[in-house]
Amino acid sequence: MAQPTVVVLGLGLIGGSLAAALRANGFAASCIGWGHREASLRRGVELGVIDRYTLDLDEAVDAADILVIATPTLIAEEMLERILPRLLERAQPPVITDVASVKGSLQRAAERVWGAMPPRLVLGHPIAGSERSGVDAANAALFAKHRVILTPVAGNEPTAVELVSAMWASTGAEVVEMTVAEHDRVLAATSHLPHVLAYALVDALARSDASDDVFRFAAGGFRDFTRIASSDPVMWRDIAIANRPALLQSIDLFSAHLEELRAAIEAGEGDTLLQTFSRAKAARDEFAALLAARGQTAT
Repeated sequence: MAQPTVVVLGLGLIGGSLAAALRANGFAASCIGWGHREASLRRGVELGVIDRYTLDLDEAVDAADILVIATPTLIAEEMLERILPRLLERAQPPVITDVASVKGSLQRAAERVWGAMPPRLVLGHPIAGSERSGVDAANAALFAKHRVILTPVAGNEPTAVELVSAMWASTGAEVVEMTVAEHDRVLAATSHLPHVLAYALVDALARSDASDDVFRFAAGGFRDFTRIASSDPVMWRDIAIANRPALLQSIDLFSAHLEELRAAIEAGEGDTLLQTFSRAKAARDEFAALLAARGQTAT
């Protein structure tokens, strides 16, 4: 395929950053934005994130060689349910992909409409982000040296998978593949659970009688651990609901481990605490070394 026209549905941080990267690196012949808020789309043109925009979904779909659904997770399901019926009778629909943090719910939504997984729908998830949101936070370098997970299925057209992979690779990302189930299980443990914990801790402390003193004297550890509680609450509500089974499993595993630590603290079992903390430090140091090898930092 010659340079494709990429249409981004939802011009927020991730969608905007992808469009900006594809324009900057020359991968796309044109980047078009679609959404409900014209002011945000107009801002995208002003910032050079997209070439143009449309408020008409049919026009957006018709213009696309690659259609990227960059809306929050639950809205992404609705987008698939709106888009796929328009494509059932087309001989050559666009390649469709997404950026949502949960894959299983999107696969199920697509299968409800199409009857099976559409051959040209390649689900994906960039492991990159920021506490900032909106098109003004768009950053063409956001995905460089970060991983993008694709979850192709047996029925996918190889050329569709190759095109989506090439698109992400052009942004400087490392593209890897997982099954849908593996992706949702891994992300529940490494991303979704930490966000739930950060929100829960800040909310619990904010509602305590000593909240004023807690926040006034909070040190760097509190700041670092709770940084992600500044993320978009709507997005994370959607993720928690969409990935409910895997997230509940991660919460239960963590809760059981936390209860063991509580019992050790109550009993004054210093050896148990030291062993747990030492294992955790070793694992965290290994993780930091892996990031350093990829040119990233662990902070």
